[in-house]
Amino acid sequence: MTAHTHVGPRAEAPGAEAPLAGLGTLLRLALRRDRIRLPAWIAGHGLLVIYIGGALPQLAPREADLSNLTLMLAQPVGRMFTGPAFGLDAPTYERFFAAGYAPYLVILCALMNIFLITRHTRGEEESGRAELVRANVTGRHTALTAALAVALLANAVAAAVVIGLAIGVGYPVAGSVLVGLSTGLTGMVFAGVAAVTSQLSEFSRAATGMAGAALALAFVLRAMGDMAEVGGGALSWVSPLGWAAQTAPYVHDRWAPLLLSAALAALMITCAFALQRRRDFSASFISTRPGTARAHPWLGHPLGLAARLQRGGLLGWGTAVLLLGIVDGAFTQTMIDASDGMPEEFRAVFGAEALVQGYVAFLGAFVITFAAAYAVYAMQTLRAEEGAGRAEVVLATPMSRTAWSTSHVLVIAAGILLITTLTGVGTGLAAATVTGDGALVGEFLLAHLAVVPSALFVLGLCTAMFGWLPRLMPIVGWAAVALLAIVELFGELLDLPDQVRALSPLEHLASVPVESFELVPFLVVTGIALVLVLLGVLGLGRRQLTAS
Repeated sequence: MTAHTHVGPRAEAPGAEAPLAGLGTLLRLALRRDRIRLPAWIAGHGLLVIYIGGALPQLAPREADLSNLTLMLAQPVGRMFTGPAFGLDAPTYERFFAAGYAPYLVILCALMNIFLITRHTRGEEESGRAELVRANVTGRHTALTAALAVALLANAVAAAVVIGLAIGVGYPVAGSVLVGLSTGLTGMVFAGVAAVTSQLSEFSRAATGMAGAALALAFVLRAMGDMAEVGGGALSWVSPLGWAAQTAPYVHDRWAPLLLSAALAALMITCAFALQRRRDFSASFISTRPGTARAHPWLGHPLGLAARLQRGGLLGWGTAVLLLGIVDGAFTQTMIDASDGMPEEFRAVFGAEALVQGYVAFLGAFVITFAAAYAVYAMQTLRAEEGAGRAEVVLATPMSRTAWSTSHVLVIAAGILLITTLTGVGTGLAAATVTGDGALVGEFLLAHLAVVPSALFVLGLCTAMFGWLPRLMPIVGWAAVALLAIVELFGELLDLPDQVRALSPLEHLASVPVESFELVPFLVVTGIALVLVLLGVLGLGRRQLTAS
């Protein structure tokens, strides 16, 4: 007797033919987790539009008065920080807004997307939560698609908020739509960039760092192109930030550059999905370097371990800030050449009638804002170590919580001092090279060191938040950095209220060399930072690990 066996169709694993299975569930989960972060980011866009729209008429009651404010924006240094200065030969409120402040809306949106994508993709894989989610009926591309869908929604809302508020303060509709769309599309470009870097690196902080480096490169290329000439040069067209500026809202109202942003966003997103198909779950294309067979003895000490964990962030941030300082110092001679026609409003920004000394003091405060941003970034290492469970393993050894946390704080504080010192010297050397004045090296160094307590204050604030409310630490830390930047960059120009400016520790420190160094405020702000660190260490000792 012959038996015939019928082979049925091969059983497929659940979700094998549905790469987007569970998309709705993950999308709702992502929105639920970001119910505070995303509204805060979007509100920041709206508040900037509202404040600028209300402050400019107060600063210049007639549009004709804006001509005294546009000189600095039209100079090479001004174009480096803002954009190609379209329409400033016949300034209006909306043109001044587009030339001086719309570029920062674009950067803010880019940062929002970088953090969002890496948090919901590589961050979830690194923490192990993504593996638990994949154990359910979810597709291979569900998590990445959900993150990009949230990014698309956030960018659309941010663009709508910018458009609506810009029109609401009286700006023309066409230009306002361009500003909003440029903001949202550039955000999607860097959402795509972050999606790609999340495939390349095994660690979320490295993925964020690479995406941030791409943003910094885009800024540098745009700055170099815009410094070349009014309206931008060739390099302006190789940067996504440059494409946003080249729309020239309220002047030429160009729509074509938006196509470049949309095309690059689509290309980066396509590349991200292609890379994800080619890698295993939790793997990466940049392999981690194997360690040595024996650890160095200094890794057995809390400070040595902290220094090893903080090394990458310090090198990345330190290099970027140093290069920025050298570029700024190289334009000191340009400031001197422009001094004869400098309006009083911009002399107020630099803080003195002696323009060079004012510029030195301004750059010291400008750099310390980046040093404070480094402190916020570096403090998130503690949160990452705790969330991944590695801190618990370390604390199972004779190392105490106090030693573990304070070692990181000390290493970050040393990093702040190192970044500030090297940047001060580098900026001074660049300035001395172009002006022939060697005394500027010492002046730049002292100007940078005189405001170090501001960055230490932000470090102390982050430590206090980590000890008591760790989930709020990034939000509070980045808000403090934003406050430093707004008060320093726009405080005088926009006549911010004294109560707002007093919240910034920079306002309580001497602006060297414009003002004589004052020891008491220096020690007071440093002391407050120390007290905040002690409060944070106390809070960490009283709460459970991974608790909020």
